[in-house]
Amino acid sequence: MTADPRAADGRTVVPLDPSLAPPGTRGFRDAGGIPADRWHADQNGETLVPTHCCFCGVQCGMYLRVDHGGKVFGVEPRNHDINRMRLCPKGINAYQQVNHPDRLTAPLMRRSRDEELREVSWDEALDFTVSEIERIQQAHGRDAFGVLGGASLFSEKTYLVGKFARVALKTRHVDYNGRLCMVSAAGANKLAFNIDRAGNPFSDILLTDCLLLAGANVGECFPVLTQYVWGARDRGATLIVIDPRETAVARTADIHVALKSGTDSAFFNSVLNVVVEEGLTDEAYLAAHATGWEEVKANVAQYPPSRAAGICGVPAEQIVQVARAFARAPKAMAFHARGIEHHTQGVENCLSVINLCTATGHIGKPGAGYGTLTGQGNGQGGREHGQKADLLPGGRSILNEEHRRQICEVWGIEESELPAAGTSMMEMVWQMQRREIRGLIGICNNPFVSLPNYAVVKEGYDTTEFHAQFDFFLSETAANAHVVFPVTIWAEDEGVMANAEARVVKHNKAQEPPAGVRTDTWVMCEIARRLGAGDKFAFGGSRDVFDELRRASAGTVIDYSGITYERLEETGGISWPCPSTDHPGTPRLFEDGTTYHADGRIHMQVVEWHPPADPYDDEHPMTLTTGRTVAHFLSGNQTRRLGALVEQTPRPWAEVHPSHGFRNGEPVRVVTRRGSEVFPALVTEAIRPDTVFIPYHWPVPTAANALTIDALDPRSKIPEYKVCACRIEHAAAIDEVPAPPVAPGHVAYPETQVSRTDPLPPTAPQGRGTSERS
Repeated sequence: MTADPRAADGRTVVPLDPSLAPPGTRGFRDAGGIPADRWHADQNGETLVPTHCCFCGVQCGMYLRVDHGGKVFGVEPRNHDINRMRLCPKGINAYQQVNHPDRLTAPLMRRSRDEELREVSWDEALDFTVSEIERIQQAHGRDAFGVLGGASLFSEKTYLVGKFARVALKTRHVDYNGRLCMVSAAGANKLAFNIDRAGNPFSDILLTDCLLLAGANVGECFPVLTQYVWGARDRGATLIVIDPRETAVARTADIHVALKSGTDSAFFNSVLNVVVEEGLTDEAYLAAHATGWEEVKANVAQYPPSRAAGICGVPAEQIVQVARAFARAPKAMAFHARGIEHHTQGVENCLSVINLCTATGHIGKPGAGYGTLTGQGNGQGGREHGQKADLLPGGRSILNEEHRRQICEVWGIEESELPAAGTSMMEMVWQMQRREIRGLIGICNNPFVSLPNYAVVKEGYDTTEFHAQFDFFLSETAANAHVVFPVTIWAEDEGVMANAEARVVKHNKAQEPPAGVRTDTWVMCEIARRLGAGDKFAFGGSRDVFDELRRASAGTVIDYSGITYERLEETGGISWPCPSTDHPGTPRLFEDGTTYHADGRIHMQVVEWHPPADPYDDEHPMTLTTGRTVAHFLSGNQTRRLGALVEQTPRPWAEVHPSHGFRNGEPVRVVTRRGSEVFPALVTEAIRPDTVFIPYHWPVPTAANALTIDALDPRSKIPEYKVCACRIEHAAAIDEVPAPPVAPGHVAYPETQVSRTDPLPPTAPQGRGTSERS
């Protein structure tokens, strides 16, 4: 290969050989990201900006590499004590979003869905949006307009979403996509402890003698957290994994319980039954620190292992084994994630784990405690400060008169002006179907992929008279909107997130946004100004919003008043509550045995198992369950555009047991009461024979959530993604994966297109017995 070795600036460079380029990087020279032609050591003018990953709730520290022209072009892991120089595949590739050719750089608009979206000026898009808000609310009332936020936004922006809805739009209808993530755990934590966060830092995992992971595919959903699991194993801890699939971490567990999806509370009730029967409870701890124990003990007596084994589809002996390992350990910890939370009894499932930890005294100690693993980057912080339908900043209840008065004082409004509680995200879609909500603004979410029962979601959105969406890529949901506002990506603004430990970390701005792009903060404040509420939204940026958030949270359980940007940059993160600037934060809760209830005790709750919402019958005898895969994130709007990640996992598949007679890659039709789709089979012994698994990051016609049921937990209102009745059958052809939507006049980024058409399941091992590609 020959080429001029001199660059325009006179430096000697190594020409790029396209055949040797790392996957997914070949086209980034032309897109402005230019990582692929800069592998040589000479990096004159490079700046490293310390920040954190934009993806999951681990919030790994990283440096974004910025060239002399002020453009992000690469990433390096940071020796932050969260991740210790480690990044997962998504973290390594996240920087490529920043200067991606699919970025939206001008507002898009159409006055009717019969028209095509077209680029317009900011004034035209804002004027149309404000006129539609005013028209709908004047004709149908304030609550005819709704707002849906997102848990990948900085906390400053999630605070602003709640205030924007209630003060600028004056509507009660505001919720967020964390409703699809953490709310079952939040509901259980509030009932048991009166505080909504994990009780222990990640570092406590390294100190435990027994680690129980329930419904948490750590190796793929939180890869960097795996180092803590391995660290515990290295010092001799027993590892217990509860999951219907033999995930990567489950393969290394001392005990893997492959229970039937939807039976978690029956299982944990039975484990506690054994603990009671064998005299392994910590009676002194219970007497000093818990209420409700006698009622819980009487209830779990109804769940002997012989009964639970039949419900859960596991050996009774395994239930006994788990009980003894957890209860006899000097220090034990339990973590769970969406696997036990995405159920119509998600809150009860979480409470059953809390009951086990409490009864054995494994609470509030180094190496002993309970917690939940956050799916989204700001899944914890995203629900703390007011974008959730029933909450105000600081975790205050919108139903509490004193809490309402406190926030109205901060916001400078009368209590009578503050709307009542709204409804959940899925309930808002049903209200859109019924034309109770006629207009909507969506911010940092993609319900066309992430919500269950796609046909219902599409009908709800199509029924709205006006829909605006904020995003930096054109998502499937944004492509259906009347107005799309192009907003900044995480590296183009500053702000805080709270990770799964409730550690608040600081994201720093690495580059200026493209011309024509605005921050979410600016757009909300400008709409508010045009609606006549500009005096309540006179924020110059994230720092101004954070100052108000700190004041609004002062004196609450979720107290940020002692947290400043300067302290976060100095310390690397502070766990709330932090009530003063000389307070160190609170990494571990309940160390003195006291909870946040008025009586200081853990309020144990009786949990009764009940079957899932979607009944099994002869037509639908199997279970469909869904989840994430290591290369992609949530709705895939970000990761399905990054070549290396698409090449690693180009499409969804149906994971099935060999007993069904499929060969690897053969078309398998998965049928539920909502419809059917055809996927390539990934044949593996690592899944129960009565279960099918499909990852959910893709849109129709390959969307797992076109098949899932929109039944909700009655308390948390979380959908039951993890279990619905299905059948599988042979099919002739596999459904094609669509390309991500792009703005008018753009073409799909070519690096992601070739591998996207690969009809076979991924080559990465998904479990023992996985068939070989041929």
